Amino acid sequence: MDRNNLIGFTLMAVLLFAYFAFFAPDPVQSTQPLVQDSLQVKAPMTLPSSMDSISVVELDTIPLREIVLENDDVRITLSNQGAVVTKAQLKNFKSYSGDTLTLIAKGTSTFKTSISFDGKDTDLNALNYQSELALSGDTKTARFYVNGAKGERIEHTWSLPAKGFVIDQKVKTIGINHQKEFAEWQWTNRMPLVEKDLNDSRTKTAINFHTPADDETDGTSESSLDQENMSLPQGTDWVGIKQKFFLSAVLSKDGFAGGEIETFVPAGDEKTVKTGKILVKIPTSKIASEGADLRYYLGPNDYKTLGEVAPGFRENVYLGWPPVKWVNEYLIVPVFLFLTKYFANYGLIIIILVIIIRLVLLPLSYKSYLGMAKMRLLKPELDELKKKFPDDQMKFSQEQMKLFNEAGASPFAGCIPLLLQMPILFAMFYLFPSCIEFRQQTLPFAEDISTYDSVLSLPFAIPFMGSHISIYTLLMTISTLAITWQNNQISTVDGPMKSLSYIMPLVFFFVLNSFPASLSFYYLVGNVASFAQQILIKRFVDEDKIREVMEAHRKKMAASPNSGKSAFMSRLTDALKASEEARKKTKRS
Repeated sequence: MDRNNLIGFTLMAVLLFAYFAFFAPDPVQSTQPLVQDSLQVKAPMTLPSSMDSISVVELDTIPLREIVLENDDVRITLSNQGAVVTKAQLKNFKSYSGDTLTLIAKGTSTFKTSISFDGKDTDLNALNYQSELALSGDTKTARFYVNGAKGERIEHTWSLPAKGFVIDQKVKTIGINHQKEFAEWQWTNRMPLVEKDLNDSRTKTAINFHTPADDETDGTSESSLDQENMSLPQGTDWVGIKQKFFLSAVLSKDGFAGGEIETFVPAGDEKTVKTGKILVKIPTSKIASEGADLRYYLGPNDYKTLGEVAPGFRENVYLGWPPVKWVNEYLIVPVFLFLTKYFANYGLIIIILVIIIRLVLLPLSYKSYLGMAKMRLLKPELDELKKKFPDDQMKFSQEQMKLFNEAGASPFAGCIPLLLQMPILFAMFYLFPSCIEFRQQTLPFAEDISTYDSVLSLPFAIPFMGSHISIYTLLMTISTLAITWQNNQISTVDGPMKSLSYIMPLVFFFVLNSFPASLSFYYLVGNVASFAQQILIKRFVDEDKIREVMEAHRKKMAASPNSGKSAFMSRLTDALKASEEARKKTKRS
């Protein structure tokens, strides 16, 4: 790279930094009131025949009443018709269409709590309740109750603190002789599309659960579009419908007594991501004594938020398989969250993150460059060996190993440092698509960097690539090809492997074209940083000194052939000799 190119890349970096530093969007301030209580009169719900004994209060004269519990984060609408949540909205999040994000709504979510008494099964969420609203400190409480002729009573108490995404419910019965050991709580949720990409949303949606006995999180397959069913083990302490960026979960302090979960994609429904069904069993002995305590998390699938809710809850943010997960969990995520405290623009955060990672990896990159420089200096001698043994690959390999050993070089010296960097490369591959912080953040040409950007729409879909072209994926591919060409100038690789190095960036273009723009932007900035890094390293690498070191090693090896031979090179040389002896023996026989 010449001086003009260096100046160009420097100006590009300065412009990007200036853009993100001075044009970051201002945060949106919420102006909605904290608590609302609405009263509406509508047609009453028919009283189930199995509840005729609970009829001292004229239930069919109770009008429909909706109580709204609200804090800084959520707005929960409860109805006395079933004592259930009829709407749950996240006040500080918007859907892709711009509406307030709704996790639970009438017509998409249904609840059923079944108990058995007087020889009949009764759905507690099919009754009309009397209701009252109370305020205790910063906690808002909605209480729903119905009294029976013989002193029976059913209560549902909902409580919402001043902040957060967790709402508590206590279900209690008094004077009811339960005829079954367990009550069954069921939730069916048809998840509406709230993001840009339906297919991506579907392949990021599943139902997860956690068992504290072995501290393991399991669940249905995210990527599967087929029907998925699983049984819940005894003691499961939470079950959650996990979408790409949001989570709706039910939790129990004492654990559930088993249950079932199911997910499937409704046929022909392009407005629904998936349908999720949860059934959990609750001991009726608990309901009939102090009451069954349930908690609901209705909020973002945010790594820093989930850790405060329940054990294993952070597993809903998938960070990859070990060791990629460890890199994300203990290195990338803490640095990323630290940067979000001081910078509001996520494009700028990505640039700073690239710089930090490059500085951490600089020793490995330097060692890799030295290894490649040694191989390049040995290339003329390797070419001579190829001419000397054009038809004897085994002999060529032996002489090649001998040459490397004498010069103190290794064919793997340039590769091993790069392989050690791979966990970080793949860590971004898993983190960025799951990072809710990128949701609805912008970059030039990208209105939402949590999904793909589309600079050009195609009249047809291409397999893996889709029906669009992402500008950041295109720029990332071009820059990767440029880096590949630069590396090949100092590489000893020839033949098909050299051509393959140009094919891989094109393959990744198809793969990453539908991935989030934030990921492609990260790789693009990383490529620009690689150009600058190689120029910097080259200024401090004197190839004449490397040649002098190699010659000194040759003399040392000539005086004492085994003094500088590594154990790995010794085993490799011995393996080649054994292979050659076996080949000669086979040929003689």
